[in-house]
Amino acid sequence: MAQDKVTAEFGSLVFTDADMRQRLPKPTYRELNRVIKEGKSIDLDIANEVAHAMKEWALEKGATHFTHWFQPLNGITSEKHDSFITPLGDGTVLMAFSGKELVQGEPDASSFPNGGLRATFEARGYTVWDPITPPFIKDEVLCIPTAFISYTGEALDKKTPLLRSEVALERQAKRVLALFGREPKRVTTTVGPEQEYFLIKESDFEARADLRLTGRTLFGAAPSKGQELEEHYFGAIRPSVNAFMKELDDELWKLAIPAKTKHNEVAPCQHELAPIFEQGSLAVDENLLTMEKLKLLATNYGLACLEHERPFEYVNGSGKHDNWSMAADGRNLLEPGPHPEDNLQFLVFLACLVAAVDEHADLLRASVASAGNDHRLGANEAPPAIVSVFLGDALSPVVEALIKKEHAEAQEGERMDLGVPALPAILRDNTDRNRTSPFAFTGNKFEFRMCGSQQNLSDPNVVLNTAVAEQCERFCDYVADRSDEEFSVVALRFVRHTFRDHQRVIFDGNGYSDAWEDEAARRGLLNLKTTPDALPALIDPANVALFERYHVLNETELHARYVAKAEQYAKLLNIEANVMVHMARHEYLPAIIAYSGDIATAVATKAELGIEALAEKTLVKALTEGTNAIYTLTAELDAKNSQAREIDDIAARDDFYRDEVLPGMDALRTAVDEMETICAKSYWPVPSYNDMLFYV
Repeated sequence: MAQDKVTAEFGSLVFTDADMRQRLPKPTYRELNRVIKEGKSIDLDIANEVAHAMKEWALEKGATHFTHWFQPLNGITSEKHDSFITPLGDGTVLMAFSGKELVQGEPDASSFPNGGLRATFEARGYTVWDPITPPFIKDEVLCIPTAFISYTGEALDKKTPLLRSEVALERQAKRVLALFGREPKRVTTTVGPEQEYFLIKESDFEARADLRLTGRTLFGAAPSKGQELEEHYFGAIRPSVNAFMKELDDELWKLAIPAKTKHNEVAPCQHELAPIFEQGSLAVDENLLTMEKLKLLATNYGLACLEHERPFEYVNGSGKHDNWSMAADGRNLLEPGPHPEDNLQFLVFLACLVAAVDEHADLLRASVASAGNDHRLGANEAPPAIVSVFLGDALSPVVEALIKKEHAEAQEGERMDLGVPALPAILRDNTDRNRTSPFAFTGNKFEFRMCGSQQNLSDPNVVLNTAVAEQCERFCDYVADRSDEEFSVVALRFVRHTFRDHQRVIFDGNGYSDAWEDEAARRGLLNLKTTPDALPALIDPANVALFERYHVLNETELHARYVAKAEQYAKLLNIEANVMVHMARHEYLPAIIAYSGDIATAVATKAELGIEALAEKTLVKALTEGTNAIYTLTAELDAKNSQAREIDDIAARDDFYRDEVLPGMDALRTAVDEMETICAKSYWPVPSYNDMLFYV
């Protein structure tokens, strides 16, 4: 029965291919299918027929409104709801939805983050239907996935450059495949986002201003117990959490989101959800829907979902692993195959990926840069800020042998023939995993582990797609320049030279070690530890030229993204500093003063009785010193934050927040957390880590 229910409800809230086939005239369905499968443009007459069928389907599902669902530069999703009703003038209404309404909408373009692309008096912007992600129903609203562009045509969203980058990669990858005698209809990226998150009691969440306003705990002494016993990972799931996960699965499946795996993660209260791989931009859309459902459904069980990269100190933070590959007509291009030409093709794409990561490590780091992720990277199973590639025990010897023109013997497992005597044997799916590696090969895909749990995955995938497109074009040009030589010999030489030239980025060791940081510096690898360090890569002239060459982003759009990200960094830290000052003055100081006052009264009472109160005196002294320190540090932080807000230059402002405000925040936290360790629990104004991380 459960199987019947799941299969019956899967995709029930999505206008699926089956719905289109059933409701559209055959010529219309075929044309729309070409639009979706082959990336063709859509005719307005076809759009009108599609809109009518879509509206009828939505009305049957109980929808009364429609919205263009888009992704502005704040990284989340936005929607404006319009009803289907059209007044007829006689007191009645018609439920109508036109092709024009389907294809294009007009939200305000100046009220979203735009990096200066739109001023308040230049408010016009357009949402444009993206047929790749099917429409779906959410809360009785028909949601139409769209791109968001300005009146003058610049991308104001995360989706538009992602779609452009997929076009660029497809064009160049098809050129590579043509050299191998293959002409697929479509080459797409495939993405499988693993989403990590925390669940705590909603009452604890509501009791802490820092969690409510910033998503992370700005204060909190270390818990008596952390994750050191390693019993939470894959452990039995709490009944309340299991019930939440079940409803989450049900709701995601209705939206045709292929949620597959769920489990407890390493840190207390931390969990993970992983879907089956899907086409790149569709997977990103579905991940954004998943993040929304996580937060909304948790409240049904008295829980709050935390998607911040580091909601708690002392335990693991949360990432979002971007499992990335390419597929030609559904066939994975990073899957070594049974035939020699397949494996040579695999090595070409592998070499292109390694070169792409090495040459554009700065952009990859910038694509995941945020105030939240800065707290996470570099420890507790999160990769360091140094971008490197992990190939594993199977592929690393192959690459080493290729570079040295030697033959690598297979260690164990299945050997794969490459059909060229000079090529070493490759093992199929024989690689370990490296949790400290930012970019790790895992058998038939790469796992980009630097992404933050709350970020939109469009940013890193735009960089990956564009950078790999560049290397694919480089391969095609390399072969064209040597057309008088045998193709397999030329392809092998390209692979060997590419691995040789980019060997510095390949590293299979411990990314947390000090030795690796020193070694990376010797290799010339970047170590961009903070967001202000990383963001300038977005406007580096060489990187601007890359994106412009492949028509993914122009200089104006890149500058807008730099400004938007830099402003967001400063705004978030401003909010965090404001919250810390408020909590210190209005919660922590009154609580500590009240407790120390009561202890001081006890000291005086005992003194009247002639009783020595050594413990109480020591405690009062420590509390008083702590109170004075908190008072002083709060004033200093408030002043530093005010000073930061007065800085006009955005780069200088971000640097000031990193160099002056953040250390002030850390100092204030240390002082308050020290008082938490000696203040009576009944006086402490907020739930502690012991309370939040270990609820029943």
